[in-house]
Amino acid sequence: MTPRGRKYLLRSLALVIAASALGGCISPIPTESGRYTSPIGGSPVISNETPYSGALRCLGRYTVSRPLHIAVGQIADYTGKNESDNSGRKVTQGAALMAMSALSKAGVPLVERFDTSVAEMELKYANNKLIGDDKPQGPGDYRKIMAGSIPGSDYYLVGGITELNFNIRSEGANADGGGTATGAVKGTIGGSMYVMNVGLDLRLVDTNTLEVVDVISYQKQIIGRQISAGVFDFLGQTFFDASVGESALEPIQLAVRSVIERATLEMISRLYRAPQTACTSTLGTDNDPLADARERRAPQSPTSTNYRTTAMIEEKHNDTSRQEPYRWYGNSDANSDTGLRGQLQ
Repeated sequence: MTPRGRKYLLRSLALVIAASALGGCISPIPTESGRYTSPIGGSPVISNETPYSGALRCLGRYTVSRPLHIAVGQIADYTGKNESDNSGRKVTQGAALMAMSALSKAGVPLVERFDTSVAEMELKYANNKLIGDDKPQGPGDYRKIMAGSIPGSDYYLVGGITELNFNIRSEGANADGGGTATGAVKGTIGGSMYVMNVGLDLRLVDTNTLEVVDVISYQKQIIGRQISAGVFDFLGQTFFDASVGESALEPIQLAVRSVIERATLEMISRLYRAPQTACTSTLGTDNDPLADARERRAPQSPTSTNYRTTAMIEEKHNDTSRQEPYRWYGNSDANSDTGLRGQLQ
């Protein structure tokens, strides 16, 4: 090998070693811990909050007064954005689980209707006298099937994610500049933003009569941005080309959870006749959308008939309460200083 070839070989090996050092230590042989390398990261587990979580917990003071059992059915993905490009579903398939968590935050008693496979299997075993009693009174004791042992639901929540619109609007700008001489400094800078949205339709159904007592439709816009800058210059016999950039997208699945929690708040607050100013947002100004004098009413007994009648009478209030964008809104994530999942405040 020529001296020049040896020089380039040694330089390539040095670059490979440097890249490996930057990437961390990887061993081709498992260590005593049974791993090739130690994973990076160490972020603690935190609560999964949205701007409406605080208001949901506030409603717990009213839901505890009269327990109405609510079940959650199918809240499916109807957007049609499927796995055609092999990148997976575009929105979460667990919207029903998010609704259960939202109801739990509000202290609403839940009855399981979404996945009853284990309960059905237990019932089958008990019916065949295969499950022993927890406190056997004698040989051959088995679990008894008692009539009326499973509580029923008063209402159930169903619906679906109905909208996912990409790039509703986007805008960007780029600029290049520098000296006209061959060795002059040259630079570039650019940025772009785009907006998408996700929509949800939910309905609350009376279990006994199958009457749809409340329907709500919400959508939330999601923003993304990208910024980049670079510079190119010659320094004597060498040159350098450096660039930096930053991009961020508001989490889509967090947006779905936020829409579900907002819809749950509206339905539960009306179901339990909570005063509209009971769980105010963090705005606290004269322009607070909760300060509508027409909606300052004393709580009433949340009977099924009263709820259905009131929902129809108060349909006119949707324009002044349910359609207010910052109703119930507030940053209740105490573990985040910079915003929810990187979202700027």
